[in-house]
Amino acid sequence: MSGAARATRHGAAHWLLATLSLAIGDRAMAATVTVTLNVAAASAGPAQDAVVVLDPVGVAAPPAHESVATIDQVGKQFVPQVSIVRTGTGVSFPNSDQIKHDVYSHYLPKIFELKLYAGRPTAPVVFDQPGLEALGCNVHDKMRAFLGIVDSPYFAKIEHLGRTGSVSITVPPGSYSVHVWHPGLAARVAPQPLEVKSDTAAASFDLDLSGIPDPKAAWPWP
Repeated sequence: MSGAARATRHGAAHWLLATLSLAIGDRAMAATVTVTLNVAAASAGPAQDAVVVLDPVGVAAPPAHESVATIDQVGKQFVPQVSIVRTGTGVSFPNSDQIKHDVYSHYLPKIFELKLYAGRPTAPVVFDQPGLEALGCNVHDKMRAFLGIVDSPYFAKIEHLGRTGSVSITVPPGSYSVHVWHPGLAARVAPQPLEVKSDTAAASFDLDLSGIPDPKAAWPWP
């Protein structure tokens, strides 16, 4: 093996060791936060589709990476009916039905319309401002969905049915404000402060879904 080859191989080995050390270090610094949601006994709805967001306090959130999410249309329904993405994410709205749809949002943070179409639109819709989008179809009035756009990268949604549910979110140690939203809420739920110092932390919320739903009013941020 030539001296140049040995040097190249030696340099590659150092790069690999540095990469592995960085990955291990990042993993050691991260903590898993489990948030448990309990739906109030008076409620008629499940915890499914509840959204949990951890907002860093006193520090900037890490930079966002370009990404694309998908909200499909199947059987005259949006799938999923609740989505959560980070600010700046593009969302594709394919139409998997054999009929045409006209997807829209008439309110901020993003006013848009994908006029009557079939198949997949040529480009995703980029949501560059945080907030809650109420999505609909101009042809089929019963089609409704919600898209939450948040600045924090630390969020999750409860997928399973049941009066209780939990999600786990991996975050760096630090101070956080924990927010919860559900499309069946009538009012905003007060956030909880959370200090993450070790490899585990927990928060718990009781959600009362017995009132008349007002998803916009219940969105955690004005």
